[in-house]
Amino acid sequence: MKIRLGYVAISLTLNDYIHYKTLSYSQYQKLGSEKANKKLTEIILNNLHVLENILRYNVKNGIYFYRLSQNMIPLATHPEVNFDYITPFLTKWQKIGQFIKHHQIRVDFHPDQFCVLNSHHEEVVTSSIKILEFIYHIYQALGIDNGKVVLHIGSSVMGKKESIERFKKNFFQLPLPLQQMVMLENDDKIYTIEDTLTLCEDLHIQMVLDYHHYRCCHTKYNLEQFLPRIFATWVDSTYPPKVHFSSPKSRQEKRAHSFYLDYKSFIQFLEIIKKYPYDVDIMLECKGKDEALFRLVRQLKFLNQVKFSKQAVFTLTIEN
Repeated sequence: MKIRLGYVAISLTLNDYIHYKTLSYSQYQKLGSEKANKKLTEIILNNLHVLENILRYNVKNGIYFYRLSQNMIPLATHPEVNFDYITPFLTKWQKIGQFIKHHQIRVDFHPDQFCVLNSHHEEVVTSSIKILEFIYHIYQALGIDNGKVVLHIGSSVMGKKESIERFKKNFFQLPLPLQQMVMLENDDKIYTIEDTLTLCEDLHIQMVLDYHHYRCCHTKYNLEQFLPRIFATWVDSTYPPKVHFSSPKSRQEKRAHSFYLDYKSFIQFLEIIKKYPYDVDIMLECKGKDEALFRLVRQLKFLNQVKFSKQAVFTLTIEN
């Protein structure tokens, strides 16, 4: 079993001297249209340069799994702002895409909490579709044909059953390329593994297991009862199954993510998944980003059944 570790959006190691810049809508308004658009161009060029450098940093440090930041293009999905974030920068997008493909880096997106495809508010659904279109345009600019985006089922207004049916309805109204991007993960309050997995199977899409969310919100059933079915949703995918892993900040704030990872809990999780004949990519959703990843790597090197081929890529002995 091969496992790749990844982190989310920002490299804390690089962040002191290279980081994504942003622009709020209020700042955009104050600048006026001409100055605001010029400022957006400067920010996009900076952020694409940052992305390129983060990807180079990742490769040099053996990291081949990375979550792209939706915020690297400010205001791209704002209803009152309209600008071309692709064509003027296409050469740069293509260069970054070639680097990703050359080094076989897995990248994906996980939009923020405002992307709710099953909302009972029409304007929220419209905004959510615009976010998916934005991500699709980024993948197209990068030359990535099988790009993915992780969503939650979302709202539970009018009950879970009705909300799941609402998700199905809105999902099937999406253009096929957007449908093909979508993956679902279980959440920490409402939709359990069982809820999410059943919906994924109905829609014939992949399920992303979030282990932290499972521990916050689960049924009486054991995780291992679902793992074969979860992994089976990935059978026809070009990617190995994806898992999210993080640790609770404290007993009082169990849903919040900690800075580092609970090493013992991670080992326990490895003991569970090593029973199954699948490679797995694990996205670490801790606040410590790459610093937490490297700390975990140092801890894992003490395990006899773990053999590292790259800094954040290792093989795990599978049980017979």
